[in-house]
Amino acid sequence: MKHFYAVLLMCLGFTAIGQNTVGLLSYEPWNSLDGYNIIYPHNQANVYLLNNCGEIVHMWEDEFGFKPGNTAYLTKDGNLIKTKRPSDISGDAIWAGGGGAIVEMRDWDNNLLWDFELNDESARIHHDITVKPNGNVLMITWENIAYDDAVAAGRDTSLLAQNALWPEKIIEYDPGLDTIVWEWRSWDHLIQDYDPTKPNFGVVSENPQRINLNWDTNSGSADWLHANSIDFNPSNGHILLSVPNFHEFWIIDNSTTTEEAAGTSGGFAGKGGDLLYRWGNPMAYDQGDSTDQKLFYQHDVHYIGEHLDPWHPDAGKIGLFNNRIGEDFSAGTVMVPAYDMYTNTYELENGRFLPEDVERNVFHPEPTAVHSTGLSSFQILNNDNFLICSGRFGYTAEITPDNQVVWEYKTPIIGGNIATQGDTLTINQNLTFRLNRLPFDYEAFQGRDLEPMGYLELDANEDFCDQILPVADLMDMDLKVYPNPTMGHLIVEWNSVEPQPLNIYDIYGVHRLASMGYGGKKYVDISSLNAGIYFLRIGDSKAVKITVAR
Repeated sequence: MKHFYAVLLMCLGFTAIGQNTVGLLSYEPWNSLDGYNIIYPHNQANVYLLNNCGEIVHMWEDEFGFKPGNTAYLTKDGNLIKTKRPSDISGDAIWAGGGGAIVEMRDWDNNLLWDFELNDESARIHHDITVKPNGNVLMITWENIAYDDAVAAGRDTSLLAQNALWPEKIIEYDPGLDTIVWEWRSWDHLIQDYDPTKPNFGVVSENPQRINLNWDTNSGSADWLHANSIDFNPSNGHILLSVPNFHEFWIIDNSTTTEEAAGTSGGFAGKGGDLLYRWGNPMAYDQGDSTDQKLFYQHDVHYIGEHLDPWHPDAGKIGLFNNRIGEDFSAGTVMVPAYDMYTNTYELENGRFLPEDVERNVFHPEPTAVHSTGLSSFQILNNDNFLICSGRFGYTAEITPDNQVVWEYKTPIIGGNIATQGDTLTINQNLTFRLNRLPFDYEAFQGRDLEPMGYLELDANEDFCDQILPVADLMDMDLKVYPNPTMGHLIVEWNSVEPQPLNIYDIYGVHRLASMGYGGKKYVDISSLNAGIYFLRIGDSKAVKITVAR
């Protein structure tokens, strides 16, 4: 079928595009999922919505002096919820990479709807948030534990290089009430086998539901766990938390009260705030060895399903970016927890949570082209393609199931400044925490003006992706098609004294609409077409791409 698309586009007159150094690098529109890409590059303040040609179709500007903290999401009603922080971190009591400070929601027109700030001596928001169906927001925070309190809990004093410890706390914020309505503290669920005179002493390997206070991979840094992503499963009330310093993710029960979350009973799972499940590195709870480790400083751990058809075969699985799976390459990873929905439990075997391995890893066809020791994202698209963002290089590729690259984008930022087409970017110059694609028919886009308004990069190659319209003088008949995108009608203009057939095809080559017209201006009713991408052709001319919105 893929070859049919290619033949169709060649017959319709599309030609190959050249090579850029930033922005859009390559694009096969007939093999790529059409939609809009949301990106919030590091070291600058704005959130951008880009079409697949790399053109800005919407943006949310912020004041100079703020930076990402680190994520931004577009809700179904077109509101943007994002995290940010002041650029100046001097004097901050808690600071490590990924630090945030403020969570705010803005409407489509960038009006502030609400904001919440937490950045003081006791705690700091960082990395990621997730919005629950009821509108409440789950936020990851560092909690500041003083040296003496850490030692009293059984922390090895050699693992307190900064004389403090910042374990993770999850808070649930209700914007309507402007208050925190729930919290979970990792500090309430510890075990240690270092000091029998201290609390939490026990056998680590026999208590996988507990967090080993002295498992450390960060040289005793206060940023002990460094959680970097959070997600929520509304079907069972479980929270998914990525803990890269442990090379694993955890699942926690959000159906508890705050009091139950501090203990070991209560909630739908009956285990209070103890870990319901953990996976990726059983060595973190004294089980197995290095051959059993499957995750390596992972990012973007999430429940697969958002923006997918509910019957998609990957819906409900867990996806992530497996940063350090290889010495010089990374992968997108899909795994399936051994979960019994009827008993609300996760399966253990010989003391270890199952399964023993991932379902599959997704690599770039040139594996070293996607390698990032930190940041990064992985997304399964509704056409079964994979979108992989290598964060330290700001490089994103859409890859088909048969391992073909059909879309590539290089974030055009240099240290927070806009890059120029032709620039060569190196590691960490265009840090990109995530790049995600929102499908064309996402509810947030209904009735919105998504007319392209230029490119993010300077000196953009505007001919690089000539499928995006409006386009004048596209062929010898001076074809013009507008508005594009369109909500229900097209105006088509061309120069011809002879009647010409006008035909519209969908991306599969199926003929969807036919008409006849003379040169001049013709109004074409396309209200019968569903939202999506189509190709319009006048006579034997080159075809042009049109976008139908609803």
